[in-house]
Amino acid sequence: MKPQASEEIRTMVKPKPILKWAGGKQQMLDVLLPQVPKQYNRYIEPFFGGGALFFALTPKDAIIADSNPELINLYRVVADNVEELISILKEMKNDESFYYEVRGLDPDLLSPVERAARTIYLNRTCYNGLYRVNRKGQFNVPYGKYKNPKICDEENLRAASNALQDVLIVEGDYKDVLREHARPGDFIFLDPPYLPVGKYSDFKRYTKEQFYEEDHIELAQEVDRLHELGCYVILTNSNHPLVHELYGKYAISVHKTRRNINSDASKRTGEDVMVKVEPKQRIFIVPEPVKLPSQMDKYPPTRFMGSKQNLLEHIWSVASHFQFDSVLDLFSGSGVVSYMFKTQGKQVFSNDYMAFSHYFTKAMVENSFVTLTDQDIELLFDKSTPRDNFVSETFKDLYFNDEDNEFIDTIRANLDRLKNEYKRAIAISALVRACLKKRPRGIFTYTGYRYDDGRRDLTLTLQQQFLEAVTQVNGAVFDNGKMSKSRYGDAMDCRQKADLVYIDPPYYSPLSDNDYVRRYHFVEGIARNWKGVEMQWHTKTKKFKSYPTPFSSIKGAHDAFDLLFKRHQNSILIVSYSSNSLPTKDEMLALMAKYKKRIEVVSIDHRYSFGNQGHKVGDNNNQVQEYLFVGF
Repeated sequence: MKPQASEEIRTMVKPKPILKWAGGKQQMLDVLLPQVPKQYNRYIEPFFGGGALFFALTPKDAIIADSNPELINLYRVVADNVEELISILKEMKNDESFYYEVRGLDPDLLSPVERAARTIYLNRTCYNGLYRVNRKGQFNVPYGKYKNPKICDEENLRAASNALQDVLIVEGDYKDVLREHARPGDFIFLDPPYLPVGKYSDFKRYTKEQFYEEDHIELAQEVDRLHELGCYVILTNSNHPLVHELYGKYAISVHKTRRNINSDASKRTGEDVMVKVEPKQRIFIVPEPVKLPSQMDKYPPTRFMGSKQNLLEHIWSVASHFQFDSVLDLFSGSGVVSYMFKTQGKQVFSNDYMAFSHYFTKAMVENSFVTLTDQDIELLFDKSTPRDNFVSETFKDLYFNDEDNEFIDTIRANLDRLKNEYKRAIAISALVRACLKKRPRGIFTYTGYRYDDGRRDLTLTLQQQFLEAVTQVNGAVFDNGKMSKSRYGDAMDCRQKADLVYIDPPYYSPLSDNDYVRRYHFVEGIARNWKGVEMQWHTKTKKFKSYPTPFSSIKGAHDAFDLLFKRHQNSILIVSYSSNSLPTKDEMLALMAKYKKRIEVVSIDHRYSFGNQGHKVGDNNNQVQEYLFVGF
């Protein structure tokens, strides 16, 4: 177990670099610290050296790396075994013969702690604090002849040990480290060996491998990759023409510095360049979730494929950055996003090509006052009204028992007796919700009851489920002072204008289908009363033919997005999309860039849960990255 520093050390002592280091950034902290992003994911420093910026920031989640094995061993020992290191350092004396004796030791024959002590001792007592090795990797700096060098700074070593707790310490080439670990939203600090600008500048040999001009060109290419990836990057180097050439597209500033490595104090002056690279016009850090209005809790949760119930706080966190009064929800689905925007005081235009989805938003988004009364329910339960028994005969023994099928036919027979369109919408919504809750897994792609686990939803009669659903839908009705509208139709034909357009289409993926009709044909049939559908009588589930959609193929999805982005280019666009879908993220960005000057992306870890048991929701392996593409 790693030793934990005392609370006093943790709170009172700020660590400083353990080593004197050529090119150390202690003197540039006043310049660097104000440029550090206020919010980022992980801190990564692959040219760690003395680590001045790291020790000034002491980030909680960090990866530090260097190609110098002596440095990496040192920091690992400081993190894991600082007290033994201090004990050894206390015994090491500032003596020339002892210095050369220690310098001549083969590091490979020493224990990690002895090796770390050797590194600190040589650094503190060598000439001018220079760390340099020959081509064989052997330390070759002469004795420094200082009167009283601080070989063992106990307080700082313990503070540094505390700062290094839980930090990933990696030995390796910077490119390998960044390729393996850098992720969108990370902050990368790059302090490579500098390009030489003068006679006294060529102190590159921190390891036996040199860092040449072509290496700086490769580093610039890696910075471009990090920029594209969505990382924050700060890079330092000498004020060399090549640096300006390589990083001219980014923010560059020049700062006067001292070159402490020179023995002649009069020549310890120079200019350092700081390059600041922002993520490529995109937000990759998940926004802070915001608390939604309490009214949101009244929307009845409905088991529905692709529902954004668990992403509402993130969607609003993004949308709330903009000024807008009206919203078009082109693929409203469960209706939960439309309802969320209504609770925020917006005028909402909801659209969906599924009839039952339309009735959800008709009942609870467009409707602001009307509820279903006890008298209305009594009318719907009237068994004296002639029934066509379509459900009882067509779906006998498929999804529900005879009693439940008869109840559905009774409601169907009495729906037209409700003269108010919102009352009918509430009744249909409640019946659909009752069927979804009563059905194991909430879908109609199979027959029978093999997923019946005896939970409450499956033991209630459909009539009991309906009554509970009516209560919930009634409770969700409220007035936000705006005239909202629900449309039943194809999103590709929708000409409604709005300040903000939210697009959550059926995701196309070669790994799974996005056929909502196949899953929900029974409740869609209820909503449409099976009018205008092409029944497939030969199928076991007695489904009807799926609706045509451009999102059933990669080319169709690509062309559909292009059309939608073009049509709504004058609106703020927010598109929900999944990492396992096509077109790809980059293709989606390219499409949106045709019509929007600025595009940002929010990336959210999300587990899609398409199940029916509360304790299993979110507890599955279907983890994907959910994107919110924002165009404005």
